[in-house]
Amino acid sequence: MHWRFAVAWVAATSGLASAKAQAGTTVYQDSLTGFTFSQSVVSYDLDGHVVTYRLALPTGASSSGNYDIVLQVVAPTIIGWAGLAWNGGMTSNPLTVAWKNGNSVTISSRWASSRDVPTAYAGATYQLLKRGTVVNSTHWQYTVKCTGCTQWGTKSLSPTGSHRLAMAAAPQGPSNPASNTSSFPVHTVHYYWDHDFSQAANPSFSSLVTQNGGTATAQFAETIEQSAEDDGSKMAERWEA
Repeated sequence: MHWRFAVAWVAATSGLASAKAQAGTTVYQDSLTGFTFSQSVVSYDLDGHVVTYRLALPTGASSSGNYDIVLQVVAPTIIGWAGLAWNGGMTSNPLTVAWKNGNSVTISSRWASSRDVPTAYAGATYQLLKRGTVVNSTHWQYTVKCTGCTQWGTKSLSPTGSHRLAMAAAPQGPSNPASNTSSFPVHTVHYYWDHDFSQAANPSFSSLVTQNGGTATAQFAETIEQSAEDDGSKMAERWEA
């Protein structure tokens, strides 16, 4: 696998492109899933394409950081894969990587102990939310509940704090998009930002997970088909608005 962008994620002097956030973290009310998200919108290129990263967590989540969190990512179809680092760098934190696979999205859980190839990571598991996972002609979106993304080793993410996150993406997808262990090319864009978790609290978190079609928790990754035509239509309307 070729996720060899450690230097780009830990040094601003990389020769690869650096994206930028369009604004600080904002609150987003998602009419499709019902979640209240804190979101950051990151510019991908000069043509106006953006990648949106959204987080939702339970109201009253443990201050120790040991809580489930919902991640929703929206990416244009020109992007082959997009990843999120939960501690703002490539190494020693959970990495959530995803790519479009036809009318589905493949999610891969990775970890890098050094600035080299990340491997499959069992410490974070993902529950796919079908209603919030959609692919159409212009964008692909996935929504997952992650267990293990807010605490690992001695590190934890306070549900009321702001935390440094990082993204990376590339136009070329993996060699085998149906496989969650597929190799994928080096990123062409990366960015860091401080994400406000306090804006992401949801009092009905558990019921929303169930209402959105959460599956049994799956190790490493899952692939989910586009859920339904009406969901796809609603998503298309939002993207085109």
